[in-house]
Amino acid sequence: MQGKKTGGRVAGTPNRLTKELRTVLRDMIAAELDALPTTLEGLPPKERLDVMIKLLPFCLPKVNAVKSDYDSPPFSFGWD
Repeated sequence: MQGKKTGGRVAGTPNRLTKELRTVLRDMIAAELDALPTTLEGLPPKERLDVMIKLLPFCLPKVNAVKSDYDSPPFSFGWD
C-alpha cells in the first residue's frame, strides 16, 4: 500500500537505541560531575575561572533588563 505505514515502531514507542544512548550519557555526565571538584583543583586559576564562567548559565538564570515606559504607571489595580 502506498502512503500507509505498514511496519516499524508503533507511534509513541521510544527508540531503543536512543534510550540506551541517553542512559550511557547520563551515567558519564554523573561521573564527571562527581569528579568535577577534583578536576577543578588541578587547573590553574585562570582556566578554573573560565570553566566556572562557562558553567554559570546552567546554575543561575540570566537576568534580563526591565523595560519601563515612563508615561504610564508601573502597574494598575483597576480602581480607576
